[in-house]
Amino acid sequence: MLILGIETSCDETSVALVADGTRVRSLVISSSSMLFSQTGGVIPEDAARRQVECMQPALQQCMANASCTPADIDAIAVTSGPGLLGSLLVGTTTARVLSALWNKPLIGVHHTLGHLSAPWLTPPESQDLPSPTFPALALSASGGHTELWLRHSHTANTLLGATRDDAAGEAFDKGAALLGLPYPGGPAIARAAESGDALAFAFPDPLGNKDTLDFSFSGLKTALRYTLRDHGIAAPIPEAVCADLAASYQEAICRHLVHKISRALQQYPTPTVHIVGGVSANTRLRTLLTETLPATDICIPVRIAYCTDNAAMIAAAGYFLHAERGDSAFAPFVTEASSRLPQQAIAP
Repeated sequence: MLILGIETSCDETSVALVADGTRVRSLVISSSSMLFSQTGGVIPEDAARRQVECMQPALQQCMANASCTPADIDAIAVTSGPGLLGSLLVGTTTARVLSALWNKPLIGVHHTLGHLSAPWLTPPESQDLPSPTFPALALSASGGHTELWLRHSHTANTLLGATRDDAAGEAFDKGAALLGLPYPGGPAIARAAESGDALAFAFPDPLGNKDTLDFSFSGLKTALRYTLRDHGIAAPIPEAVCADLAASYQEAICRHLVHKISRALQQYPTPTVHIVGGVSANTRLRTLLTETLPATDICIPVRIAYCTDNAAMIAAAGYFLHAERGDSAFAPFVTEASSRLPQQAIAP
């Protein structure tokens, strides 16, 4: 089953063709991160305007890369939420028009369910298909959400914990801004941290004494601001000092994530942990997971492009929704954009 996926929940414009929920035939991602690096964050109106400009070229390039025609496509899957409403409307409007024009079934996909489906994606040249298993714990961490799930199947999931304030990716972005590093903050802090000492500065353990699987990152951002103040560190921050601050701050975020995963495994023992979302691209997080959980199968998307927002994960989620729910997954006239799509779309 070949599904056309469309993802426009934030600043990316992405279109993909995925066969049977795994094989990525084509993936095009047009990012506006360079544009917003000048503003220190995404401006919603500018993001949507840019996506309107990028959608048609991205669609044409995706189809051409796979030598695909509309007749080859079995269904269309699109992110219907949550996200920036203007951006979502670009994607859902495009999907609904194509669905009507090409007479194709349409599947609305919750953005987080897309991320949760990313471990199954494989590039076209790969000879091996990923084989993540259920049940599994899954951490989905990005700039817009940080959630811990117990996965029973592709469409049956139980939410175990979520951030009480900032998302992990948001904490990276805000921390980078305090350090004078560019947007997006996750990659910028990771690069700066490569030459830094993760023990140079102490940061608190958020919710350390709380019996909860929730996350909290706003305190780390505040602690970074106070660290700069208390040590008299002002812009421009010397490169060596910035490296130590970045490494210490990154370490605190990653250890908080790993601590909650470890606690969840004690309560819900599973042989596999899936790590998805943009933060899953962080090298230190990956290393810390393997060091802390040597007996656990850590499953992470095989390419960085599958970690960040992309249409291939939306196409995969659409396929799995249809595989487990049949034609009831098709909703051509109710697939509307929603900036606050409820989690019932993931855990019905």
